[in-house]
Amino acid sequence: MAEKFKSEISRMRRIEGQARGIAKMMEEDRYCIDILQQFSSIEAALRSTKLKILEIHTNHCVEEALTSGNKTDQKEKIAELVSLFAKMGK
Repeated sequence: MAEKFKSEISRMRRIEGQARGIAKMMEEDRYCIDILQQFSSIEAALRSTKLKILEIHTNHCVEEALTSGNKTDQKEKIAELVSLFAKMGK
């Protein structure tokens, strides 16, 4: 397991459990508002984890490219970020 993602992998396992819990709630015909509240919890957890992965990427991969002096690698990493932000903004 990649050490830099250890905490985020644990978060994803909890999110996975929450998703199974929602499926069970739906199977049990639980109250819709309760199910929707669980969706909001998962969305918040995913958003938080996504931002942490972005932080790790920036502090590891992007920083490495910027300090390498390799202009091609630097442009590639910046283009990746721009593309990612464009997708996230949709």
